[in-house]
Amino acid sequence: MFQANPTLIDLIVDIAATSPALAHYLGRNAQVFDAVIGGSFFAPWPGLAALREMLAAHLATQADYEHQLDAARRWHKEWHFRIGVHHLRSLIDAREAGQQYADLAETVLSALWPHVVAQFAAKHGVPPGRGAMVLGMGSLGAQQLSATSDLDVIVIYDAAGVETSDGRRPLAARMYYARLTQAFITALTAQTAEGTLYEVDMRLRPSGRQGPVATSLESFRDYQRTEAWTWEHLALTRARAVAGDAGLATEVEDFRCDLLSEAQDVAKVLRDVQDMRARLAEAKPATSIWEAKRGGGRLQDIELLAQTAALLAGHPSCGTLDQLAAGQRLGWLSGDLTEQLSVDYARLWALQAASKLLTGEALDFDDVGEGGRAFLLAQTGAEDVETLAAEIEARAVQAGEAITRALVSGP
Repeated sequence: MFQANPTLIDLIVDIAATSPALAHYLGRNAQVFDAVIGGSFFAPWPGLAALREMLAAHLATQADYEHQLDAARRWHKEWHFRIGVHHLRSLIDAREAGQQYADLAETVLSALWPHVVAQFAAKHGVPPGRGAMVLGMGSLGAQQLSATSDLDVIVIYDAAGVETSDGRRPLAARMYYARLTQAFITALTAQTAEGTLYEVDMRLRPSGRQGPVATSLESFRDYQRTEAWTWEHLALTRARAVAGDAGLATEVEDFRCDLLSEAQDVAKVLRDVQDMRARLAEAKPATSIWEAKRGGGRLQDIELLAQTAALLAGHPSCGTLDQLAAGQRLGWLSGDLTEQLSVDYARLWALQAASKLLTGEALDFDDVGEGGRAFLLAQTGAEDVETLAAEIEARAVQAGEAITRALVSGP
């Protein structure tokens, strides 16, 4: 095989010398070489629509539900590995990698959903009413995932007055959608012979861990209008339909946009965000100089300001940079500040995406080796490790102070 495909040797050397996480993955999933040999491994990214068609067609050929789950995992591994290799070889940058990981996740969710529903309906009948949709939250909603990201989702259903399903083992509508949601989460997280797909987090659903795993459309609307805290409205600024009934998804998106466009109590929003920011700083501070996500002036802090800007501006975009731009158009964030934070965010995301690709864990420059260090420096544009460390610290302090001033002054 190596004699017929000498580029495989170069690829293995690149992976083994640079990314322990990819090398470990390759050691356990050597079948991904089939994709490399296939000839299209280094082709341009096909896009979300094409990916959906590919996976849907692939799953349709499987004999039963268990084979579909395994097939989805094999397919996912090949594409996930492909994104990592393209990033490692600088064929794509960190922003493109984040978008591609998000496309891959959405493809898996949207392709598996109908098969989970069909499997569940065989026992309990077709979904009562209009069915359900899956709302991607957090980084999934913002279409920016790393190599190790989990998925934040909410399931919303509309029973449309239908009280029970009509299957061999009928269920009340609320129980039906709760169990369907659990079946969907299991399809993503269960350890099969082919491994798992994703870890799933549902804490952003209404009422958090105490709330039902599936929420009716009526309850979702009522909760968001009458009970939701500011942080829950901030979370909606990064919410996006990723699977399920298309008509229901459109209705949820229309409601989200209408809710965000309503006038806000600016003073209350700013107070709540400052309080939330202080809590995050205390509970989840930066653990090292190489922490890209947590801490003042880092990714999470900039995202919080961007979400606040989107909420105050009533802007529907889920992307952080678009949300910062909305804050500028609102007259709140200056052009200089928006540009500064956008540059800081891109640099920190490059560091975060690269570190997750290399190790999957907290970054330690002593552990990534010469190849890993060279990759990190190339991704961030820094000349050496010392320069990068000083720049991260200086930029984080500057950005953190600027965010503090913006939240105090308000629009």
